[in-house]
Amino acid sequence: MKIDLTDTTSSKINAALMDARRAGGAGAAGMVLTLVIVTDEGSAYDALKAANDASREHPSRTLAVIKRAGRSPRARAETRLDAEILVGSDAGSGETVVLRMHGELAAHAQSVVLPLLLPDAPVVVWWPENSPAHPAQDPLGSIAQRRITDAVTAESPVGQLAQRAQSYTPGDTDLAWTRITGWRSMLAAALDQRPAKVTAAVVEGESYNPSVELLGLWLTTRLHVPVERVVTGGPGITSVTLRTKDGDITLDRPDGLMGTLSMPGAPDRQVALKRRETSELMAEELRRLDPDDIYATSVRTPVERLREPANAETAAADKAARAAKTVEAATAAPARVTVKVPAEPAEGPAAAKAPAKSPAKAPAKAVAKAPAKAAAKKTAAGVAKKAPAKRATKRSGT
Repeated sequence: MKIDLTDTTSSKINAALMDARRAGGAGAAGMVLTLVIVTDEGSAYDALKAANDASREHPSRTLAVIKRAGRSPRARAETRLDAEILVGSDAGSGETVVLRMHGELAAHAQSVVLPLLLPDAPVVVWWPENSPAHPAQDPLGSIAQRRITDAVTAESPVGQLAQRAQSYTPGDTDLAWTRITGWRSMLAAALDQRPAKVTAAVVEGESYNPSVELLGLWLTTRLHVPVERVVTGGPGITSVTLRTKDGDITLDRPDGLMGTLSMPGAPDRQVALKRRETSELMAEELRRLDPDDIYATSVRTPVERLREPANAETAAADKAARAAKTVEAATAAPARVTVKVPAEPAEGPAAAKAPAKSPAKAPAKAVAKAPAKAAAKKTAAGVAKKAPAKRATKRSGT
C-alpha cells in the first residue's frame, strides 16, 4: 500500500500510518526500532531498498529524510512537507515513510522526525553519503543510540577515518568496519587452530578502500606487531598474511568471492568471503546497538602506523648507495690513518719495516727490537702510536 500526502504535518502522517495498519489487519506495530535515513534524491532508492531488506530481520519503522532546501530564493522561502507512506510488501517487514522537506523546514528536520519515532524503541540514524563531521552533535544524530556512517563514499576515505577518530562518540560505527567482519573472524579462527607467535603482518587491497586500513589497524592493536600495507587492484581486500616462525598464515581472496586459507603443515582450505551487499551490512549493525569498543580502539589508531613498501627502483638505488658508502669508508679510512702515523728513520731496520706491516702490530715490534739504551724513547713512541693504530683497525673492520 502506498499513500501520498502533500503539504502535510507529522500528526497527519501518524494518523495515516494508524489507518493503514488497521486496514492491513495489524492491531499492534510489532517493530523493534526506528531507522532514520538521511539521504538525497539520488541515493534514496538504494538506501531504502537496503533498509527494506534489512527490516526482514529487524522489523522497523524507516524514516527517509530528504532535504530539498531549494535553489532559488522563492523555493527556499516556501516551507512544505511532503510524505510518501509505504506499508505491506512495499515496506519489507515494517513501515516506510519518505519525508521530503522543502525550504527552511530542511534545517529543522528533527522537529518533523521526533513525533514519528516509535515509543520506547531505540533509534538508529544512517547517513549513506555526506555524513556530518561530528555525527553525535548533529540534530538528528543526537536523538539516536546508534549512528552509522560509510567512509567509502567520501572524497578521501582515509581522511574520513581520521575525522571519525577525532569525533568518535560511543554509539558511532562505520560500514567500512562492518565489511571486515568475515576477515577478522577467519583470521582469529586460524590463530585459534594453530597458536603461533605472529611477528609481522601484510594487508593487501585497493588504495581507496578504508576497510583495508581498518583491518591493518585492527591487526596492529590486537597483535602489537608491525603491519605492512600493500596496494593492489582489488576488488576490496585481496590478501592478509601473518608471518610466524613456523611459516606464513595466508588468507587470499583475489576475486571477491571465495578465499583460500593457507597454514603451515595443513592443506589449503576454501572459505566463504563474498563481498556483502549493503542490506547485509545494515542487518549486522542492527543486531547490536551497544557501543563497539573494538572499533573505537582501531579507528583511533593513527593510520601512519601502517608501513608501505618502498618502490623497487628506489629501494635498489638506496641499497647501492649504502654499499658504495661502505666500500668507500673501508678503503679510505686506513689510508688516512696511515698518513697520520709518524715515521722514525733513525731507529734501525725494524722501524723501517714497521710501516709496511699492520698498523696495530708496528708499535709492538718496534719496541721489542729496539736497543736497550732507547727503551724509554720507544715506549713513549709506542704509546703515541697505539691510539691511531686501534682506530685504523676498527675502521678497516667496518
